[in-house]
Amino acid sequence: MALRTFVKLNQISNLTDARYGAGMYVDLLGFNLNVDTENYITPAQFKELTGWVSGVEFVGEFSHESQPNILEIVKEYPGITWIEFDRIEVLEGLVGQGYALIYKMNLEDVKHIEPEVASELHKSGIIFHVVSKDNHLKVDDANVITKLAERCKVILGVGINSENVLKLVKGLKIFGISLDGGQESKPGLKDMTELSEILEKLEVEE
Repeated sequence: MALRTFVKLNQISNLTDARYGAGMYVDLLGFNLNVDTENYITPAQFKELTGWVSGVEFVGEFSHESQPNILEIVKEYPGITWIEFDRIEVLEGLVGQGYALIYKMNLEDVKHIEPEVASELHKSGIIFHVVSKDNHLKVDDANVITKLAERCKVILGVGINSENVLKLVKGLKIFGISLDGGQESKPGLKDMTELSEILEKLEVEE
C-alpha cells in the first residue's frame, strides 16, 4: 500500500497518532520542539514515541517565538532528519547542514510573497508549508497556492477534508498535504475518524 501524495502529520504528541501515521505510510511525523509550548516533546518522549514506529521520517518543528538554537536542540533528538521553521533567513543558513528543510508560512502572508522567493526556495531545496488558523480555503486562496506550486514544492495544511483532498492534490498541483495530530481522550484512546477518512482516500492499492 502507498499514498497518492506526500503527507506530513503535524504536532505528534501520542503513540496512537505516531503508529497510525506510520502504518498508513505517511512520509513525515512532526514533533513540536519549542520548549514551554503546548504539545512540546522532550527528548525522552521523542525516543519513546519514535521507538515504536518505522518506515517514516521525523521532523523537528520550530517557531521563531521561542528563538531556538535549532542545531543544538536537534542533537538531542537522534533520528530527526527534517527541520521546519517559520523564518526563511534562518532556514537558508541551515542549507547544507545535513537536514531536509521546510518553510512554514501562514496563508494570509503567502498572498503577499514575491514569486522570486518561491523560486529561491526551490533552488535551495526547501519545501513550502502553507498553514492557516482558518481551515477554509477560498477560491482566491486556491489560485495563490496554484501559482506558488508552479515555482516550488508546496505542502498544503489548510482546508483539507475527505471530500476534497483528491481534488486539491490534483487541481492545485501541490507536492503534498499536512494534517494535524490530536490529543488522546485517555492513554491509547483517540478518535481517528477524520484523519483516517482523509488518508484512506489517498490510498493506492498495489
